[in-house]
Amino acid sequence: MVLGVSRSGTTLLKEMLDRHSELAIPTESYFIPQLWDRHRGRASEALIQDLGKIARVREWGVTPDDVRRRAGPGASFADVICAVYQHVAESRGKKRFGDKTPLYMQHLDLLERVFPGAQYVHIIRDGRDAALSFVSMRRRPRFNWARPRGLYDFACSWRQEIEGARTFAATSVPGRYLEIRYEDLVDDPETHLRAICSFLGLHFEPAMLEYHRMVDPARLEDHPRLAEPPKKNVRRWQKEMRPADIEVFEAIAGKLLDALGYERAFPAPSASARAKAATVEAAYRARLISWRGSVAVVRRSPAWRLRQMYIRRTAKVRPL
Repeated sequence: MVLGVSRSGTTLLKEMLDRHSELAIPTESYFIPQLWDRHRGRASEALIQDLGKIARVREWGVTPDDVRRRAGPGASFADVICAVYQHVAESRGKKRFGDKTPLYMQHLDLLERVFPGAQYVHIIRDGRDAALSFVSMRRRPRFNWARPRGLYDFACSWRQEIEGARTFAATSVPGRYLEIRYEDLVDDPETHLRAICSFLGLHFEPAMLEYHRMVDPARLEDHPRLAEPPKKNVRRWQKEMRPADIEVFEAIAGKLLDALGYERAFPAPSASARAKAATVEAAYRARLISWRGSVAVVRRSPAWRLRQMYIRRTAKVRPL
């Protein structure tokens, strides 16, 4: 499983790993928490039918009949979900599968339930650079009030999700977690891909470095650089972020920046920056709690299926 906060290089790493002859990582899935909430972690014919209503599963070329055949009678929730990914991998002539969905940074315990024994590669990028990339995105989700709104919200999300992943690694999956830095990957991709392959029990393949030759830039609205070889990291935040924004960002996430070895512009943020940070964190936390509670209710209602119909009718095929 590829872990990482949004705009941290997860797509780059996914494209590299997906070029391996034994490993298939499809486009972002999103549906696992939805179906877990909707079916309360239980497998049933209704679960399989709901899989067939999800636009992403259809894009992957997986049908309910494919899932039934692979999961077999008496399958668990995990068996049903794994059957989807197994079909994707085998249809591409590959033995293993993975997932890359940044949203799942908020659902790590669920990932471990659905994919017991999985290995996790967590890519981390300087949160200030990731934040600038995030606010420049042109695509927006249809409706999600928990999504960060600007640089300060992103700082809250970045800190919360990375700290959560590191705690998860230490307490739940020791020995099955590898942490890499985006900056290191783009500076020396071969060395770090070799390390990742060793961790995953795969042989390094030079084709992984040629991922950019297989990408159509016209389909990469928010990832145009995927059509180019990796470039050494440019620290955008040092030139493009206002000092006041840097100070509040570091008031929110400075301790984690320190722990990860990223330099800080404001080792001791001012009282006003700390007060702003506290206000932002409280509002973001409240919004996140409200969203999670309401969305769980909606997923168990008939509105969920109506939403899937709407998505299928309005969605563009998005390869990432």
